[in-house]
Amino acid sequence: MARKKRVRLIAEMAKKIRAYRELKNRPRDSQKYALDYETMRRPYTGKMLPGLAWKDVSRESNLFSLLASMKMFGMGRIFTRKSWLEDHMEPSYWKITKVKVDYIAENMDHGRAWGILTYKGKQESEPREMDKVMYHDWRLIPKHLEPQFKDFQPPPPPPVRFVPYPPLLRAMLLAKHKKAGHGDMAEEPALPLTREILLMKEDLESQDQEGTVV
Repeated sequence: MARKKRVRLIAEMAKKIRAYRELKNRPRDSQKYALDYETMRRPYTGKMLPGLAWKDVSRESNLFSLLASMKMFGMGRIFTRKSWLEDHMEPSYWKITKVKVDYIAENMDHGRAWGILTYKGKQESEPREMDKVMYHDWRLIPKHLEPQFKDFQPPPPPPVRFVPYPPLLRAMLLAKHKKAGHGDMAEEPALPLTREILLMKEDLESQDQEGTVV
């Protein structure tokens, strides 16, 4: 018969106390992500920001710098990022659904936010916590421009031009290619669905001379 595991109450209590102390002593986001704009260093870690980020830090804002100056901390508004505007033709943005502000921060420019993400025109069904809120490339979308982002219709998918070969034809094609001494094919063989016809200038001139049958 297996012996029952002995519960060590004092050890379990000490474990919970250590976990609570670690959580209590953990630096807040306002301390961890504080930035000295003169030296471009974070005082808590002493690390300097990458040189490529200096321009955005001096010109752009992080998310909570924008939310702190808005009514109801921007609930219901949509925000995008500079990198998304530059890299994607389709609209990408967050719609704010919940905000938890760190009121201890000096300018209330730190905290956590949740929202519904629309990335490259495809909207997610459930809200989730927003990431990279401390990046200095967030932009508020004005209300008169919101319909352009929300009413976006993705373009239709391109037509299918190639399909895989049937198994028997594929095997015959690969065997023929290998027999010719070319080795393995670099790309998978595909069967075109359209046929390209090249017309020579002489063919067009002959058609013009013969005319069209009525």
